[in-house]
Parts: sequence; structure tokens; C-alpha cells
Amino acid sequence: MGLIGIDIGGTHISAARVFPEGEKVEFGTIHEANVDTYQSAEKIISDWSAVISKAIGNQKEVFLGIAMPGPFDYPNGVSLIKDQGKMNSLYSLPVKDLLVESLNIEPQNIAFTNDAEAFLLGESIAGVGRSFENSIGLTLGTGLGSAIKIHNVVKDGKLWTAPFRNGIAEDFLGTSWFKKITFEKFGVEISGVKDLLLEDFDQTSADRIFEEFGLNLGEFLSEYVIRFQCQGVILGGKIARASDRFLPFTFRYLEKYQFPIEIKPSLLQEKATLIGSCHSFLSQHI
Repeated sequence: MGLIGIDIGGTHISAARVFPEGEKVEFGTIHEANVDTYQSAEKIISDWSAVISKAIGNQKEVFLGIAMPGPFDYPNGVSLIKDQGKMNSLYSLPVKDLLVESLNIEPQNIAFTNDAEAFLLGESIAGVGRSFENSIGLTLGTGLGSAIKIHNVVKDGKLWTAPFRNGIAEDFLGTSWFKKITFEKFGVEISGVKDLLLEDFDQTSADRIFEEFGLNLGEFLSEYVIRFQCQGVILGGKIARASDRFLPFTFRYLEKYQFPIEIKPSLLQEKATLIGSCHSFLSQHI
């Protein structure tokens, strides 16, 4: 019997055997691939299945936990993603049934979870979020993923669309903001946050950008950590890898509220999502 965690994004898939042992989780080899999700539904399913099959190996009975971005009908495994370019060909199709046929697996052995929920679930099970009764998980990258945990219940926060300043939260807390502000203030085009960390990028300018981002994050979080009485915030995604550059300013902003809060970068990173994707099966294995 094998437990397989799978993380599917707009351009990438990763899958691995998951071995839960109480609060500790071990992994088999993580199999990954870039997938062009602008192609046909048949080709997308084929590419995903190829990676999943590598993770399954010679296991006879497997349970697949799949973390998937929304909108998605998670109980029934039907894609509701449209008008985003990526995965358009899967719109309204029964992704679960297509994978069942492609992988020759029983339908009850596949479960889908929102990717932001899976990230926070994984961190709460085996990562830096274990001690938090109430917490927020944010994945900071091309977009803004969010989930909220209240006691033992984790739900997609959908905070990317939350009103913030003169727009929505994602306008100020994703890669597009870094690209926009770097060009506006310094006339430099960047592809992402990693460019700000390069030696040939003026680090005084980078410091100013990270400071502003950290203050943005603090202002955004202030409403939610108090409303939900959170003990902690967990940060994932590629932007979080530069957290040492912006978190001091996030804490500085939040100090005025005198509300005790811990903000921790994920240690598990993508592995948290692989763990959380299997949440519905974990009680059978722990």
C-alpha cells in the first residue's frame, strides 16, 4: 500500500511517496516535470500521469492525494479553471475520471485538495505550524495563495482578491508588484525576486524594495491576524525565500498593534503541499 502526494500547478507537477510517522514525515524520490498546460486535455493528463506513475513505481495499491489550484470542484474532481490560459482545455472535464482511466486506479483512491489548504495542512502536520491553534498560510509567488486554520479546520482563504489599498492584495504581494515597483523606481526590468538578490543588482535599491514589500505585508496581515486571533503566519512560495530581507519590516509594522504573532518561513517548502495533499488519507496511515 502506498501513499502518493502530488502537487499540480499551472506549469509544473511534483509527486512522491509519503511515509507518515506521527509528527514526522519521510519522502521517497520526488519526481518532477514542467508541463505545458496550454496544450490539449489529453496531453496534459498524459504528462501528469507519466510523473505520477514514476512515484507509484511497482506499488500494487496506492492512494493519490492531489493538491490543485482553484477554481476546482474538489469532491468530484472537475476542473473549473477557465480564462487563465493555463489548463483551459480541462475546463468542466472530470479530471479525476481521466486520471483513473490513465493510471488504472480505483476512483475512491484519489482525493483532491486546494493547493493553499494543502500547504498549510502540511505545515500544521509536520512543519513549523504544529504549535499554532489558529494560523494563516501564505504562498508568495506569481500569485498569492492563502489558507486559514481555525482549530483543526483548514480552509482556502481566497485572500488574493481581498480589497487592499486601491486594488486587491495580489497587486501588492506577488511577483508582479516587484517587477512593477523596480521598473517605476529604478528603471530596471526584472523577471522576479531572485534578480534582486544577484550581486550585480544594487543592494541599496534592493533593500528599499524589500522594505516596502515588508511593510505591505504587515499592513495586509494586521487585519487578519487580529480577526482570526492567529498565533502564527507561515510563508511559502519563492518570494518567502527572501524573507530575511523583508520580514523585519513586517514585524516593525505589526508592533504598533501589540498583538503577539510569529511569522515563520516554511522549512518544508514544496514538501508541505505533498503532505497536505494526502490529508484525507493520513488518518488511515498514522
